[in-house]
Amino acid sequence: MLARVATFAVDGVDARRVWVEADIRQGLPAFTVVGLADKAVREARERVRAAMVNSGYEFPLRRITVNLAPAYLRKVGPAFDLPLAVALLVASYQLEPETIEGCAVVGELSLTGEVRAIRGALAVAEGVRRAELRRLVIPRSRAREAALVADIDVLGIDSLQEMVATLRGDAEPQSMPDVPADAAEPEAELADVRGHNGLIPGLEVAAAGGHNLFLQGPPGTGKTMIARRLPSILPPLGADEAIEVTRIQSVAGLRGAAGLVTARPFRAPHHTVSAAGLVGGASPPQPGEATLAHRGVLFLDELSEFARPSLEALRQPLEDGSVTIVRGQQVMVFPTRFMLVAASNPCPCGLGDNRCQCSQADLVRHRRRLSGPLLDRIDILMRVERPPAEALRVQIAPTSAQVRERVVTARERQLRRLADHPEVCNAQLTSRQIRDVGRVTASALRLLGELYDRHSLSARGHTRILRVARTVADLDASDVVDAEHVNIAASLRLDDTHQLAEAA
Repeated sequence: MLARVATFAVDGVDARRVWVEADIRQGLPAFTVVGLADKAVREARERVRAAMVNSGYEFPLRRITVNLAPAYLRKVGPAFDLPLAVALLVASYQLEPETIEGCAVVGELSLTGEVRAIRGALAVAEGVRRAELRRLVIPRSRAREAALVADIDVLGIDSLQEMVATLRGDAEPQSMPDVPADAAEPEAELADVRGHNGLIPGLEVAAAGGHNLFLQGPPGTGKTMIARRLPSILPPLGADEAIEVTRIQSVAGLRGAAGLVTARPFRAPHHTVSAAGLVGGASPPQPGEATLAHRGVLFLDELSEFARPSLEALRQPLEDGSVTIVRGQQVMVFPTRFMLVAASNPCPCGLGDNRCQCSQADLVRHRRRLSGPLLDRIDILMRVERPPAEALRVQIAPTSAQVRERVVTARERQLRRLADHPEVCNAQLTSRQIRDVGRVTASALRLLGELYDRHSLSARGHTRILRVARTVADLDASDVVDAEHVNIAASLRLDDTHQLAEAA
């Protein structure tokens, strides 16, 4: 008999439908799996055989051929175990075909018939809804995650026997598993920062507009501490953003049995990370740190220590908000809408002042390690200097809640202004969009033109100052971008800011 079961293969950060077609006929006992399956799928033959026998079902000793269609799509991982077993049960008349109509099955089997967890449960559930199927059979530990998708019936099961009994109607479906206790570390508090209150406005502007940020200063002055507190002042994830982040983390195996992601991601890879680890790679292609930081923060500490190819690989993802990976005739697009926060010492010795012992050759070598085109994509530059003893003792930054309230208000203004656009914050606007919806005054454009000539800005730098100025205006509750907003934005990006007041 021929049986066909619907399942899904995770392709990048999405899921694509796969048909598991099983044919059992007379002949010498053999079990063949075709359809561009990797080694883990081919090994499923032995897991399925043992699971069926140990669960009390008969494994047919005939010629078995299983096709995974479409054949051009690579099938990776052990999540095809359960649909393989279901297809064999239907083809051998041990399960009625009507019980799996409109149903998708996904899961890994142990030798005892226990159903184990899989990656990408949310992506699979979204694929089930797109395919207009009614029901999804999935490991119970991932049922709560899959249930985040509306309009489908999620059946969480713990074993092969339980699945068959539930599909036949002999047993009631189990309830959703309990939400696991949150073992996450408490969120860092901005008020822990001392002696750097002058940097808070720049940090607030970066969070309000989603702008890239570069912190430069001697070691031990608080660059890393400030960067790790940036997520605490970012606005909460929207409903669609939370689903998107959850799907990415589920595919990467970072979610466990947890449900919806509620906090923006913060990724801080070590400086030895490769270009593939940063933007994605391997075969089949897997998401990199840039994708895992989607809708959150990617923090590159000690930027000058990163390999030049790794930094250069970030240029296109920063500009486009996505990265295209091509491996072995496979093309995958991963989202990369993140805030880049980088930190670096001013020179190899780290002091960068009159105590610096670095030679001119050392300084040139240090600057060469920093990618100029990457730094040109940074919106805000802040120097983190050693605070005076008195400021370190008494100067306390405002709380994260206070700053977040202003940031959320500014983001709401941006969302209203960009209601007809796919972008959600000022940092994502193109040069044409910022001119169409930014409402920039003539005096602001005149000042920006003077700065462009005086500082030999690139066209990209010109646009980025305009974006930051739009965010400064949003924080100021202003509908238009005036010269004073451009002045503040330029002071947050340019090194020699002492002449800006005169230019205004």
